[in-house]
Amino acid sequence: MTRATSIPDSLTRRRMILATSGVTVLGGLASLAACGRTEAPVDEAGRVRLRLAAGGPVNALHGGFYQALAIGAYERRGLNIEILTGQAGQDVPALLASSNAELAFGRDSFSALSLVAERAPVKAVAAFLQKDPVILIARPDPSLTDLSSLRERPILVSPQDREGFWYWLQARFELTDDQVKVAPLDDHLETMKTDPSAIMIGRLTQGEARRVADIAGFEPSVILPASDGYPSYSGLVLAPNAFARDNGPALRDFIAASVEGWRDYVHGDGSKGDALIRKANPDLSQALLDQARASLRSEAMVDGGDAALYGLGTMTAERWLSFADQTATAFATPPDWREAFTLQYLPGRS
Repeated sequence: MTRATSIPDSLTRRRMILATSGVTVLGGLASLAACGRTEAPVDEAGRVRLRLAAGGPVNALHGGFYQALAIGAYERRGLNIEILTGQAGQDVPALLASSNAELAFGRDSFSALSLVAERAPVKAVAAFLQKDPVILIARPDPSLTDLSSLRERPILVSPQDREGFWYWLQARFELTDDQVKVAPLDDHLETMKTDPSAIMIGRLTQGEARRVADIAGFEPSVILPASDGYPSYSGLVLAPNAFARDNGPALRDFIAASVEGWRDYVHGDGSKGDALIRKANPDLSQALLDQARASLRSEAMVDGGDAALYGLGTMTAERWLSFADQTATAFATPPDWREAFTLQYLPGRS
């Protein structure tokens, strides 16, 4: 069964702690860990129903999950998977706490480590991109040879990246808070057109570089921080601890089917998954999806690195430790990185 459903607007809160009412989403997540068994529902055909919250509008970053739907990989394993779409910046912990989703998508390692910092009982159970596709977009400039050339330039960021990737960038290259410019995408595009020194943060999978070229009238330089030491994973699957504990076989089947989908999306006929992505996000062009898939292949984002040794979806303690060390300044109290992930549901890693 193939479905893409919008998430209620009431669940798009930015913060897990609702200061105005004193009610916390963390309390809901804690109750998930404390209550009895949390077995996934079963549909009329006997298939286990799982809802994956996409965390925002879908694109090639979700490609393997849609490909698994399109080729029947989930259904063959007795699963009925629904991918929930929504607005950028949706509060994933709120969705899990309110039982509006069994699983959630995390676009970078910050998503899992931030949950640990808030004491939410949720872990990353797989990471389908070994490299984070975050990019820096700039006018062609011989002086911009690497990320150390960013000092004193305005850095254009989304609200999500201001609370995530920016912390790594700032700490690694001694940047200052007054460089950050948070604004809607259209404002950033206008700044790229008028300010030759501006640097914009985007994603290889979302097409910002193409939009800069179309609107600002130049072919931008693109820098991939993953090639300059940024250790974040991407394409994570997040699961509440209690749910994973009580639905281990279904979770393993979901990850195994997703492995099949990601492999086929990157190296097979990805048009099947793309058709479902475009149905869920009609504003996304096929040309952009083709370009994004080509980048996933050329940069070995899905099957490079540790995935070449241990299989798609893998994670390692070394990578999580490196990420935690490099992003410690993002947290008032550095969280225990060991609580951010588990390998026990990955094929061949239990």
